[in-house]
Amino acid sequence: MTANNKITVAVTGACGRMGRMIIDNVTQAPDMTLVAAFDNQLCTPDVTDASQLTETLESAKPDVLVDFTVASSSVEIIKAAAGAGVRLVVGTTGFTPEQHAEAKKAIEGQVAAIISPNFSIGVNVFFQLIKNASESLPSEAYAAELIEAHHKHKIDAPSGTAVKAIDIIKQVDRSRTIGSYSIRAGDIVGDHSVLFIGDGERLEIRHQAHSRQAFASGAMLATRFIVKQPPGLYSMDDLMASI
Repeated sequence: MTANNKITVAVTGACGRMGRMIIDNVTQAPDMTLVAAFDNQLCTPDVTDASQLTETLESAKPDVLVDFTVASSSVEIIKAAAGAGVRLVVGTTGFTPEQHAEAKKAIEGQVAAIISPNFSIGVNVFFQLIKNASESLPSEAYAAELIEAHHKHKIDAPSGTAVKAIDIIKQVDRSRTIGSYSIRAGDIVGDHSVLFIGDGERLEIRHQAHSRQAFASGAMLATRFIVKQPPGLYSMDDLMASI
């Protein structure tokens, strides 16, 4: 941290919707200072070309790099940040298993990093509720269905949040079949519903994000959390346990 005890932060994808919101949150936070912002397009004079990421990280030496980009770029960003000794908060989704393994290898033993498909606190409570319902409602009596909806520009389908929800259900009962449906239309920020359907009843667990601020607020909490951790890969479960 800087001499005035503020967390120094760098942001990638600075010209994107989430990047701009993260920057706004950092600049308004009394305990944070923005020291670098990167993008492939130079939307403002304060944005540095992404090709200069490594050298800028090494000179600016931020405490944390916040990354909401795309999977292919994010893997290289993670490698550069870990190599420069910069902690990471990564909200990028759509990683392949190979990309996730590559990112994990770069992080382990080097820096503290938290990677999550969704930084919303509400969504992470949603995950806990899904786990509880899966444990209480046997697969032979209750079918499970997942419906998720996002804006028309979202690339990955199903969403990273939906993939994690399905993984949580499967971890409880590998035999359970789960239907998954994705909607890409309009400007929907993010809707996720899981239905457990039995004879004569159904339980629906639903989360709706009305604004990307839900994700940005969680990323700010994650930034404050990760600066206190030893090197290693962390999840939102770790953050939630600390709240």
